[in-house]
Amino acid sequence: MSDATWPAVPLRHERHFGDRVLRCFAERPPHLNAMLAAAHARDAQAEALVDGDQRWTWGALRDQSTRLALGLRQAGVVAGDRVVLLAPNHAEFVIAMHAVLRLGAVLVPVSMREAGPGIVFILNQCRAALVIADPVMMMLVPPALNDGQPLQRVALGAGSGEGWLRWDALLDQDPAGFTDANPQEDDAAVILYTSGTTGAPKGAVLTHLNLVHSVLHYEHALGLRGGERGLLAVPASHVTGLVALILAMAGVGGCVVLLADFKAAASLALVARERVSYTLMVPAMYALWLREDTLQRTDLSTLRLAGFGGAPMAPATIEGLRVSCPGIRLFNAYGSTETSSPTTMTPPGSDVLEAVGKPLHCADVRVMDDEGREVPAGTPGEVWIAGPMVVPCYWDNPKATADSFVAGYWKSGDIATLDAQGYLRVHDRKKDMINRGGYKVFSVEVENCLLGHPAVQEAATVGVPCPVLGERIHAFVYAPAARDAEKLREELTARCRNELADYKTPDFWTWLQEPLPRNANGKVMKRVLRERV
Repeated sequence: MSDATWPAVPLRHERHFGDRVLRCFAERPPHLNAMLAAAHARDAQAEALVDGDQRWTWGALRDQSTRLALGLRQAGVVAGDRVVLLAPNHAEFVIAMHAVLRLGAVLVPVSMREAGPGIVFILNQCRAALVIADPVMMMLVPPALNDGQPLQRVALGAGSGEGWLRWDALLDQDPAGFTDANPQEDDAAVILYTSGTTGAPKGAVLTHLNLVHSVLHYEHALGLRGGERGLLAVPASHVTGLVALILAMAGVGGCVVLLADFKAAASLALVARERVSYTLMVPAMYALWLREDTLQRTDLSTLRLAGFGGAPMAPATIEGLRVSCPGIRLFNAYGSTETSSPTTMTPPGSDVLEAVGKPLHCADVRVMDDEGREVPAGTPGEVWIAGPMVVPCYWDNPKATADSFVAGYWKSGDIATLDAQGYLRVHDRKKDMINRGGYKVFSVEVENCLLGHPAVQEAATVGVPCPVLGERIHAFVYAPAARDAEKLREELTARCRNELADYKTPDFWTWLQEPLPRNANGKVMKRVLRERV
């Protein structure tokens, strides 16, 4: 349905972040602390969090986060301090998030897959006052910043060590009398560091205004409601896990069901056991669901909403889900760390899933050429995004801010088209588009063609230098069930020649023995693939 759109809600234009005039929700919580308090006030006995066999009501979660906030305050944390969190998808992550925000401090979640040098860089770049670390990450955390400033360190769970505070000791507080901080909307709430695939990571500053609007975008666009149960299968430290699941469930007083380690069979069983109604995962996770023998025997009757993002979903996977899970409303979501999660989404009633959806209520999306001019509908260009969910800056990085933001718009680096019906179709990253003899090749189009072959589980294409054509196309294919690589190459070549323009057929092939390399956010690291060739 091409005319599908969003339900009407009151909007108004407001000035924020200095000179940005933004279309905002007229009715909204003033900050995240008010939103979290409202979830508790709505029903303190409602389930808020499930982690394995452990469960927390909103009342219990409120109590635990109050105690931790008091413990962190005793450790010296004050409003505005940056608190780095190195934790997996366990209850401690959610409790720590609540506690840090309720102090008026700034949460800095870091991926559990981050290496030592990256952790040290982030600690110093954000000038962290305290770090909370899982035991497996403790050895990567120094006792002080590079200039000698001491770093308070908290060990999660049963972790301990010289100079480390214990998590359980911080919780040993009397919660009576604690009062939440009352931050301004434009104040920083979270700093999320980008993947750093093209250099040092940049810390995107997500404000209370940004995050409240993203939560409301999920609520209004998807019809999220009280009693919702959301499966958190992507990392909590990523913008999708933090905003689409943890904060979005808080926004409606719902429950987060935590999954620390994604396995297809276990995740399906968890959805059935916990009566999950909503999730948002990366396409590879759904592809693994379809390959799982237990899928048809699993009761997914409560799963109403299943979103995907972070990478294109292969048409074969979309069709497989439609056939195997007809009761689920699939939706595509597009956004980034810099947009505090969603910018576009598939509207209710629409089945246009090859597009990343339509701009959300408060999103201002433009497709621009290299000279900064808006292009006509259907013409490829770079996506520029503005709105109250777009971050104001990168932390203490004026050059990166100046390079990436123009008049309040964030330049995404994605090449896309916006059609006359308002659907955005992302074709490639600007840096990943292949120029073969003057012809522009969108790698996603070639990859989707390869993924249509039943033997192919994962595929990626990159451009490799050529003295004649400028670039040629190199395909990386992961097809663990294939027995004859030469036969598969012939079939894939024929498939590309039949379905694509002749210049889009890969010139070179690499058969992988393991899945594609991905960063901590689940995105394919094409830089690594280019280095291999």
